[in-house]
Amino acid sequence: MEQVNTYNPFGKRESHSSRSLLGYKVLTIASWFLVHIVDIHFGFNAPAGDSSNRSIWGQNSAHPTPFSLNQYIVDIYWIIILVLQIGYLFALFSSNSDNVAAAANIGSHFIVNNLLQFAFVMLWVHSHFVWAELVLLVNFFNLSFLYFRHSRSPRLIHIAVVSGPLAWTFVAIFWCGAAMVNAQNLAARILANIAVWGILGYGLFFLAAFKDYTMGFELSVLAASLGVHQFFIKAIAFQWIFAFVIMGVLFMATLAIAIPGFFGKELSFRREGDIVDADRERQPLLNDA
Repeated sequence: MEQVNTYNPFGKRESHSSRSLLGYKVLTIASWFLVHIVDIHFGFNAPAGDSSNRSIWGQNSAHPTPFSLNQYIVDIYWIIILVLQIGYLFALFSSNSDNVAAAANIGSHFIVNNLLQFAFVMLWVHSHFVWAELVLLVNFFNLSFLYFRHSRSPRLIHIAVVSGPLAWTFVAIFWCGAAMVNAQNLAARILANIAVWGILGYGLFFLAAFKDYTMGFELSVLAASLGVHQFFIKAIAFQWIFAFVIMGVLFMATLAIAIPGFFGKELSFRREGDIVDADRERQPLLNDA
């Protein structure tokens, strides 16, 4: 079993050989540049060829669905994630061995995320929505596995590599899925009015189970993006109202979790007298390192 873990690129290790660290550094930087260069290029330009080829946000405008998003809010969201990911790249070159180990342990998932995000963008701008949706689902499982296995990564790494991309991928599944089925008729809109509450349930799960205010805040921002765009494309509808309600609930719940933590107090959902495993009781959400 130990030998298998040695060759497993997704294995969790306390230290890494110089050869494996070099591989992580090269592949991480290369895949990061690849996906963000493509993101920026197709954010403004449509691929040449068929008339169905459009830029990332051109597709968003050409397929107005109940899950279409506001370009500017999503762009700001990703600019912040991109800047934080630069910090993650620097962590791979840190002189602190603990920081290097923490960064390298999630390196394989990050590389896979970058490659799948690249594939998604290429499929999305070429109007291959079914394949784009499948790629998002694969990445959702990749990032979910990363989250549950490395939920205690240092906070900035957690936001940049774990929770930020995971929150986006979850919302993007609705975004792409709605475009895939051309969700514009009444039945599709009613279904979307129900499905949108999945964003609230997903965010509350992480707030309650992991006290992860980063997921709560990220999903509230993406819900705001949904609400703003839906208001401008179909003001007489429930979707934008539901989106803003979800945003507000998640934001307030996030504050309820985050603020006590900043003052060294923990909001507990347990009744007095409940028995909890001692290791679980001492386990923090995220390291501040």
